Amino acid sequence: MHKIAILTDSTCDLSQELLDKYDIHYVPLYVTINNKTYKDGAELKAKEMYEKAEAVKAHPKTAAASIQDIYDFFMKFLKEDKEIVYAGIGGGLSCTFQNTHIVRDLVYDKHPEYEGRIHLVDSMNLSTGISLTLIKMCEARDQGKTAKEIVEIGEDVAPRVRAQFCVENLDYIHKGGRCSNSAKFFGTLLSIKPMLKVQAGKLNVWKKSIGSFKKALNIMIDEFLTNFENIDKSVVFITHSEGDPYAKYIEEKISGVIDRIENVYNTKAGCVISSHCGRNTTGILYIMNK
Repeated sequence: MHKIAILTDSTCDLSQELLDKYDIHYVPLYVTINNKTYKDGAELKAKEMYEKAEAVKAHPKTAAASIQDIYDFFMKFLKEDKEIVYAGIGGGLSCTFQNTHIVRDLVYDKHPEYEGRIHLVDSMNLSTGISLTLIKMCEARDQGKTAKEIVEIGEDVAPRVRAQFCVENLDYIHKGGRCSNSAKFFGTLLSIKPMLKVQAGKLNVWKKSIGSFKKALNIMIDEFLTNFENIDKSVVFITHSEGDPYAKYIEEKISGVIDRIENVYNTKAGCVISSHCGRNTTGILYIMNK
């Protein structure tokens, strides 16, 4: 039996510490600022991205991991005699997942000896919403499950992941095309804070809050607490884009239940996710029980 490698892409937004803890490896997506391109996570972090973008007054643009990148990435592990289980950004959110299918067929065509050793799971999510599925797959791998069993677990978990974010400023979602000029004008005028949620594999505006950013966070926190008895309490993510004070605010607001959660991870969003939502965007991500 081949050893199993759990693979993903940089939009999983896991720290190096957590990547090492769960033995997860990623292929980077790309971010371009003022005609200079960087590998997400590997060459540029969100804090630097904001600084560079603001210095040249240019909005970051993102691109999927290329077919060549994914091919080289997969081949590395196949040559190490491993079987691959991959789950990255959802198929409805980036063409990166479609590229993995192209690469799988390409690998099998060029190297028939690797036939059947690449398994792809649609996370239907982004950021640490991906990582919730990855962690469950890693736990299955460490329990000695087969690749087929790990895929079944990933496909069972993915639709039960809940990922929602509060956006403090409309600039980045406007420049990224998710907010019209008029919506940005009136949204800024009325101090509207969009609340985004991944639903059926798509990122949608879930609610809109008027007033302070903490008011929006409180709405998101209230939903989490309402769902709390029905969530998987093994792992919860609080993920933010350079919004440390807001992540700490969430921790304080859920302090009454936090001891009942096995792992609460406070993580930072990478460049690709940050480029679409902007500084201080903060979310809570968890898995609902069946």
